[in-house]
Amino acid sequence: MTDTNLASLSGSDITEMFRAASRWLDLNKEQVNAINVFPVPDGDTGTNMHLTMRSTMEEADRCQQPEAGAVLGAMAHGALMGARGNSGVILSQIVRGLALAVADAAELDPKALAAGFQQGSDTAYKAVTQPTEGTILTVIRDVASAADDNTNGDIGALMTAAVDAARESVARTPDLLPVLAEAGVVDAGGQGLFVLLEGMLRHLRGETVEAGEAAATDGSPEKEFLAVVEQHHQAEESPYGYCTEVLIEGDALPVDELRERVLAMGDSVLVVGDESLVRVHVHTDDPGTLLMMGTGAGSLVQVKVDNIRHQAERFVELHQEPDEAAATAQPPASMISSVAVASGEGLADVFRDVGCSRVVSGGPTMNPSTRDILDAIESCPTDDVVVLPNDKNIVMAARQAAEATQKHAVVVPSRSVPQGLSALLAVNPEEGLDENARAMEDALTAVRTIEITTAVRSTEIGGVAVKEGQTIAVVDDELKVATDSPEDALDTALDDLTGGSTSLITLYYGAGATDEQAQATAGHLRERYAGHEVEVVAGGQPHYVYIVSLE
Repeated sequence: MTDTNLASLSGSDITEMFRAASRWLDLNKEQVNAINVFPVPDGDTGTNMHLTMRSTMEEADRCQQPEAGAVLGAMAHGALMGARGNSGVILSQIVRGLALAVADAAELDPKALAAGFQQGSDTAYKAVTQPTEGTILTVIRDVASAADDNTNGDIGALMTAAVDAARESVARTPDLLPVLAEAGVVDAGGQGLFVLLEGMLRHLRGETVEAGEAAATDGSPEKEFLAVVEQHHQAEESPYGYCTEVLIEGDALPVDELRERVLAMGDSVLVVGDESLVRVHVHTDDPGTLLMMGTGAGSLVQVKVDNIRHQAERFVELHQEPDEAAATAQPPASMISSVAVASGEGLADVFRDVGCSRVVSGGPTMNPSTRDILDAIESCPTDDVVVLPNDKNIVMAARQAAEATQKHAVVVPSRSVPQGLSALLAVNPEEGLDENARAMEDALTAVRTIEITTAVRSTEIGGVAVKEGQTIAVVDDELKVATDSPEDALDTALDDLTGGSTSLITLYYGAGATDEQAQATAGHLRERYAGHEVEVVAGGQPHYVYIVSLE
């Protein structure tokens, strides 16, 4: 395609434009991958977005209908199933919104395309519980605004304005997100979106998409493809007393209106579904209001109300003196299944040993897709399934998979392997899924995680100066230590964490560490932290020499 003066886009035009965008991102993904607020070797934003686009294009190629709306509908399904990482999930929601806005269109004129961008922005924002400005969300919103201001021309003029807006929006992200400003960097998810849009515009202009070329941000080479921070969703105890869930059936259910009303009732809000069936989850002090809202909108098919505080207190009482048999008990297959994400065969074996039903291979640099997690859920022997993502960048894909299944799946948002294992050990086979999910979420706070790796670049974060090649310690997602050896990093991190309430240190070794080295480190820890039991496990995880749990 060499003519930017297009009045509209057909289904085949859209397919080829998206294919060029996917190719352009593929060529630039390693540069985007280098963007990481922490200097750890697990940046994967570019790969996650590219793999999401690859699944998007696979579905587009299977689509037999020529209409633009039908092609985008197929793309939306592919993006949903192939979404990887937080950036990929948000990208899938942008594609989904675009498809929803033009579902019945044979072709897209500038007004329809602008409406699609706006719906894409709205859908992406709704997918994130606590949207953060200065991220890909801000960039797509600015793109939608620019597109809306350029609907009187042709497709090329609109896309030019969209790309310009994306470039400028990415450059402004440090002004909106303090941690980016501190590091002097821009947002990688937003940069990935800019690359995709630039690839589309290059296709419209007939420009080549060749290896060796690079997308640009603000024309300043030293600022191109800089670091991004993924939003840290810190687990907080809910101030509300009742975990309330209802399934509403009806005709023409007002999903958006219901979502707005539920958001005002409490926290931990989830409203998903369509005009005929909507599932609502909320932590609130007034479950009766939700029940009344449900009966006013349609018929209540399912209702569950659990006392959060009572369950938390009971969980503590039950686990004050756990014995070994109770700690390793596996829930009967007739009740609850579990799915966990783990990288390294040793870590996968540990999860299986404590009763995990299915282990999905994945972790840093190799986030599993929504489809991978969904397939694991579907293969479980029960209808009640709990999902443990074990990585902050996999939580959104896990939630998307849980929404896609017909089973009753709940995501316990574990952000590390130690958290996931602690959650599994909290399972009580005498309780149901929702009760166990609550207990498992409580258990996430009972363990501290230390990750030891090598810095891949020099930087300064949170007052910690790091030189490329140094050993660093990340404690519960925060960079804490930069030093010259794994042992020094581990000692410094543990010195700040060990105390009268801790008694167990578990050392999972991987990333080239030998059993002899791990045993020597464990012996040193036993001497240094008297009174602590120290266990050693061959995790086999990439990138991290040690993953350490402290309980």
